[in-house]
Amino acid sequence: MADGRRYVGPAERRARLALRHRLTARARAGSPEDVADSLVALHGSDPATVYLAVGARLTDPASTVPRTDRALYEDRSLVRMHGMRHTVFVFPTDLTAVVHASTGLTVAARERAMLLKSMAQAGAPDAVWLKEVEESALAALARLGQATAAELAREEPRLREQFVYAAGKSYEGVHTVGTRLLKVLGVEGKVVRGRPLGSWTSSQFRWAPAPAHPELDASVAQAELLRRWLAVCGPATEADLKWWTGWRVTEVRRALAAIGAREVVVDEGPAYVTEDDEEAVPEAGEPWAALLPALDPTAMGWQQRDWYLAPGLRDALFDRSGNVGPTVWWDGRVVGSWAQRPSGEVVWRLLEPVGREAESAVEGAAATLRGWLDDTRVTPRFRTPLEKELSGRP
Repeated sequence: MADGRRYVGPAERRARLALRHRLTARARAGSPEDVADSLVALHGSDPATVYLAVGARLTDPASTVPRTDRALYEDRSLVRMHGMRHTVFVFPTDLTAVVHASTGLTVAARERAMLLKSMAQAGAPDAVWLKEVEESALAALARLGQATAAELAREEPRLREQFVYAAGKSYEGVHTVGTRLLKVLGVEGKVVRGRPLGSWTSSQFRWAPAPAHPELDASVAQAELLRRWLAVCGPATEADLKWWTGWRVTEVRRALAAIGAREVVVDEGPAYVTEDDEEAVPEAGEPWAALLPALDPTAMGWQQRDWYLAPGLRDALFDRSGNVGPTVWWDGRVVGSWAQRPSGEVVWRLLEPVGREAESAVEGAAATLRGWLDDTRVTPRFRTPLEKELSGRP
């Protein structure tokens, strides 16, 4: 451009996405750790998303479940914890200190203050009492290794104490100290989710002590997290960065300056790449198809999505809260959705004409997915209109 900023068009952005998000045949990952490292974070609000996102990117998708289980619960090279926007993600373990300092501390302070306020309003014991219970519960968890809330309460009975939340309001309810406290400890980076009670699709988890990590300066951690994410998802606009991180715009701008980010131009306006990422990237190569799960980090990666998702498709693919459902991709664009029926069959529907080559490739991706799912049935936690229709399950 005349002002010296390089224009990065949709085609190049899609090529970057294909290669850096491990979605083309030549970019496939060798392990779940490689997938998580490449994407920075895997959405963990729906437990199945983690495995489905990994399986869509592995060279050997049939090994998805045992290898991801091992990474999460044996090697602990991946950790499920609260991160950006107070959402649960799975991160590489070496990133936990960065995530905690960059996004967790502010949320943690707010969550603890809210708990203490709720308890005080209900006439429950004070902060000194809560600290005693917390220390006792953490000591019990260290002894047990992993435990459910109920198992911890057997070790520390005060976790069973109840208090009325929002008395007199339409949303009044009775909370246990244990339920609320464990949530706070999770956000504070003291505990993490452990092995689930059921299969890999279960949303009931044990708790485990958080891996030890150094305490980092918040500004340094924010710069590092933004640098890693921008290397994977750049170019990204300021709106994309603010949405993904959940930070204030002043924090985003400070982190951009700290890493020496370069400004480019995309169709939506000014955008940013890392200092060493201004050059054009090669084409992705062969056209590619992928079936990505609900809440997949690629589909959810940017706030401004028109360059890979036609606005007319959104009503069918998103729920009312903005959560994306399962998506069918062809060569860098979302072109449809998929679902699993009670029989185990993986079905899909294209919402744009893409040709026979694309249809054949999508069918192949569906067959691969059906093969490694085996007897498992997956229903997204956040249901979308087209997924409900395709699955036949309201």
